[in-house]
Amino acid sequence: MQEYYYTYYDSPVGVIKIGGTETYITELAFVDNSNQMAYGIPGVSDILHQCTEQLIEFFQGRRRSFNLPIHQEGTEFQQQVWDKLMEIPFGKTISYMDLAKKLGNPKVVRAAASTNGKNKIAIIIPCHRVIGTDKSLVGYSGGMQRKKWLLQHEFRLVNGIQTLF
Repeated sequence: MQEYYYTYYDSPVGVIKIGGTETYITELAFVDNSNQMAYGIPGVSDILHQCTEQLIEFFQGRRRSFNLPIHQEGTEFQQQVWDKLMEIPFGKTISYMDLAKKLGNPKVVRAAASTNGKNKIAIIIPCHRVIGTDKSLVGYSGGMQRKKWLLQHEFRLVNGIQTLF
């Protein structure tokens, strides 16, 4: 079994815990209180260092996609949902219904939404880019203010417009 390492990055939207092995990133999560502190070995593997550097570039507006090995446990369906999330272009959004349709079955909209919420690799797997069918901001495990900030950040960089919501 590989060692699990973690570090923290103080981003413009709050502290982010970055976790993983020497091989891949397994977690990118917002930390709101000390109860969410990590297990594992504090420190930075090369992968965690690369992730931190790429996050800095993302928040500075110099990076639109991530080039990191990632891994999270999940069912075949969950893996399919997370793969579809990776296909959403920077600065764009889709609805939960659009996501279900991309999976080939509009009836899985609730299951897709639930899986979206179980994503443990925020930002890199861009679950923040999924919004309501009526274009409203709905659901984000990192908090609605963070979702709004992330979407506005991307939208502004792509379109030169300050606000989306």
